[in-house]
Amino acid sequence: MVNDRRQRYGLASTPAARRAFTLVELLVVMAITALLLSIMLPSLAAARERARASLCASNVRQLLLANYMYGSDNNDRACPGAARFLENLHRWHGTRDTSSSAFDPARGPLVRYLGPEGAIRRCPTFGGYVTDPNQAFELGNGGYGYNNAFIGTLLRPLGGGHYAVKSDETGVSWSRVRNPAETLVFADSAFAPTDLIEYSFAEPRYMPTNGFRADPSIHFRHRARANVAWADGHVDARDLSFTWSSGYLPGDPGHHNVGWFGAGDDNRFFDLR
Repeated sequence: MVNDRRQRYGLASTPAARRAFTLVELLVVMAITALLLSIMLPSLAAARERARASLCASNVRQLLLANYMYGSDNNDRACPGAARFLENLHRWHGTRDTSSSAFDPARGPLVRYLGPEGAIRRCPTFGGYVTDPNQAFELGNGGYGYNNAFIGTLLRPLGGGHYAVKSDETGVSWSRVRNPAETLVFADSAFAPTDLIEYSFAEPRYMPTNGFRADPSIHFRHRARANVAWADGHVDARDLSFTWSSGYLPGDPGHHNVGWFGAGDDNRFFDLR
């Protein structure tokens, strides 16, 4: 009875007789799949970079908190960025025995405040950039730069926006930061002498001791944004607004998204005022 009904309506009576995909149908399915992938992949890449940027923000916040804890043990003073600078043996991220060797991040002044591992966590996005092996002495800072010009050095005001170094063996007292919500402490950083290399300072637009414009070192690597940790404890992301090259080095900072944020061409996000 069932077979009669199938035959009456022209239906196949066995699975073997069912029609398979034609080549044209298969090609159409493949084309649709490729189209969907082309639509989805950029979104997936953007989501992956957002996750990396979030992890980076957590890393830079940890550095900020470590610096606060350092201050609680050192008369409210921030960590020095480059103690006894002329010796060239000490940085906020490590210490070395000779000026030709690499900094050892296990011997940095913030180690005891960085959790059980005592390590500076590396920005996950920065790992995809070129690092010059000849500049390996900067390895260990995680891809982050410190506001050494104003926070990691104790300055003596001379008037007119000019300063002299009073001491580089201590950072500034946190209580001297008048506008902590707009005073940078750490930021994503890199330097571009030729290829991109690690660099441990976030340089201001103008150096406080001589007024010269520094080559930039804030690295806008998270889809043209940089994570910034501020003296009041918050972390946010800023857009690249300006870059330049002194011409002293052959590299092009702008080519690597290295520059500064903010509309004003001044040190308002670095100094203590």
